[in-house]
Amino acid sequence: MEEIATWINVIVVISLILCFYFTLTFFENLPKGDERVSKQLKVAAMICFGIAFLLPLFFSLQ
Repeated sequence: MEEIATWINVIVVISLILCFYFTLTFFENLPKGDERVSKQLKVAAMICFGIAFLLPLFFSLQ
């Protein structure tokens, strides 16, 4: 069971790093006016943010 908890922590940290990366890239591309890229980056950041915060929640409910 500790192995699973360790891997979940690794996934959470990676998701937070990716969320931060996608958010910074979103703000970098915002002035360029490319709506498609901005929308994709925003969705990717929200997915990573959701994984980072919901994965431990679902694991703790078991």
